[in-house]
Amino acid sequence: MAPDNLTPTIIPRAEHPISRSSISPGALKVLYRLHNANYRACLVGGGVRDLMLGREPKDFDVATDASPDEVRALFRNCRLIGRRFRLAHVRFGNEIVEVATFRGSATDADDANGDDAGRILRDNTWGTIEEDAVRRDFTVNALFYDIADFTVHDFVGGIEHLRAGTLQLIGDPGRRYREDPVRMLRAARFAAKLGFRLHPDTEGPIAELRHLLADIPPARLFEETLKLFLGGFAVQAYEHLRHLRLFEILFPDTEQSLAVEENHFPRTLLLRALEGTDQRVAEGKPVTPAFLFAALLWEPVRVRAQQLTAEALPELVALQQATDEVLSRQLSRVSIPKRFSLPMRDIFMLQARFAMRRGKRPLRLLAHPRFRAAYDFLVLRAAAGEVEQALADWWTELQETDGPGQEILIESAPADADGGAPKRKRRRRRRRKPAGDGDGAGTEAPG
Repeated sequence: MAPDNLTPTIIPRAEHPISRSSISPGALKVLYRLHNANYRACLVGGGVRDLMLGREPKDFDVATDASPDEVRALFRNCRLIGRRFRLAHVRFGNEIVEVATFRGSATDADDANGDDAGRILRDNTWGTIEEDAVRRDFTVNALFYDIADFTVHDFVGGIEHLRAGTLQLIGDPGRRYREDPVRMLRAARFAAKLGFRLHPDTEGPIAELRHLLADIPPARLFEETLKLFLGGFAVQAYEHLRHLRLFEILFPDTEQSLAVEENHFPRTLLLRALEGTDQRVAEGKPVTPAFLFAALLWEPVRVRAQQLTAEALPELVALQQATDEVLSRQLSRVSIPKRFSLPMRDIFMLQARFAMRRGKRPLRLLAHPRFRAAYDFLVLRAAAGEVEQALADWWTELQETDGPGQEILIESAPADADGGAPKRKRRRRRRRKPAGDGDGAGTEAPG
């Protein structure tokens, strides 16, 4: 698709739903200051897409013909970021407005900016709005809202695809995936988020090229994983990833464990966790990546721990070693920063302690800083049928009971709930037989 041949569809203000009242104050300030400085300033990307669909955008991005240095000269609250893609971030309190200069078309000179696999390593060639449109990933993300006259400009058929509910890459899909393999994950994410179907040309090459994701830095895949699973559409994203066989690239151990189900477990546990995550996002409650990764990695950890326990390792030792092994392999695919992996480890280790309901151990566990997350995970396991519901109910009651009631609960806990702790042996009372009874066995002969 040559930019020179593009004839944009221009939608006047009266024929589209975008209103300035729906745009954040920070984004409006950026748009108007650029416009007043005689630069072209457009809202672009997901913000325009969501407003056209009648949704509330999460953030707003601006595209302009001003260079990053020119943007920085206009805003004291601006800093330039990125080497691969040079961008300007303009901060207004807690809001950051991302400003990108129109990207130019690839030329022979740009070949030095890529690698042998076709990935773009640097992309700081400036161009026109038409060139920028065809450089974007999906047609529905290439709509421009021009602050000069409040019109929407569509260079690649994005409006038609919005109406049809179709997600389609701009240009040759195979080449676009090779330029940046993460676009395969973005295809799954946008399809899940928008409820759109992938165009056959967009979906087709993924089967052949999905292995390219293994070469993406694990830190970048961590960020993409958070976008996939913490955006309020985790269940749909998971289903798309499984369908496209991308999930096995991100979480190979988990994918392998999903192939073996025991009474619909573990698939039930993971889906329940993702459903719970979506519900918390919808209710405006906080979600933590530590709990998400605990749900994603628990099954391979559980299976490996069972194997080690069968080899006579103590339960806690087996669980710790299994966690180390699974996490070590996982970090080569998707990195998990220690601020999340350490709480995840605690969630795993505490599961073994929930079976120990005698003595002082329950109250000590209640005071543990990770107790609540670990307890929520126990409830999830019980709902999935992995542990007895009665165990989760006991811990729920313990939290809701006062001090004397807690003592009664602990004293009446089932004897088999000690998690394999050593039990006291009762001393058998020796019975004495009446004198002259029987044959005298067990008595000394008279001297």
